[in-house]
Amino acid sequence: MANTDVCAVSIFVNPTQFSAGEDLSRYPRPLKDDLGLLADEGVHAVFTPTPEAMYPPDFGTSVVPPPVARLWEGQFRPTHFSGVATVVLKLFQILPADKAFFGQKDFQQWRVIQRATADLNVPTEVIGCPIVRDADGLALSSRNMYLAPAERRRALAISASLMQVRQAFAGGERVVSALESVLHDGLSSLDRIDYAVIVDAATLEPISQISTPAVALVAGYVGSTRLIDNQLLGSK
Repeated sequence: MANTDVCAVSIFVNPTQFSAGEDLSRYPRPLKDDLGLLADEGVHAVFTPTPEAMYPPDFGTSVVPPPVARLWEGQFRPTHFSGVATVVLKLFQILPADKAFFGQKDFQQWRVIQRATADLNVPTEVIGCPIVRDADGLALSSRNMYLAPAERRRALAISASLMQVRQAFAGGERVVSALESVLHDGLSSLDRIDYAVIVDAATLEPISQISTPAVALVAGYVGSTRLIDNQLLGSK
């Protein structure tokens, strides 16, 4: 709000970014609560389209995501970023904006949208916003509500391990294999890890030594709930 004259928010659970077998049908949709929170923040407009409005029966166009989408989420959710890029570029056409703000918890998504808008000459500045965490360190996510109390306690290993990596980096460690060992050592309470890596912060490609900004990325399961988180290492 401090960076804009008028602030509009879109709320839309986008079906095209969910793969078969994912949680589209049960994904949290607390619209009334969301609208109350936005009213408290002084938001000027809220766009809440239906899936039918965004994807009418004759809809047949999609966006091929840029190379930064290739790895990590792109490997484990192959259709995800095409759905993300398509819906965001549709939203930018429906509600043109000078600036668009994306949470950095979905770090790769932010990079995908930055690249796609630049590649397609969309005149919207895509700005990353710092991760918001609960007091216990867990990154805020709609999927956190799936976690039972004992699962939530185990999920704290993700943010804790990322903090340990940040501390090792601050202490001078720059060898990626050593930092990734620290990361993996802290994730033993997870039921499954899709990836836990340290990569270049701009390209998201693997690196062996940190000499430019990097990011630690984690995606893993606690019970049946998939959680993602990250930690920047070095300035943006």
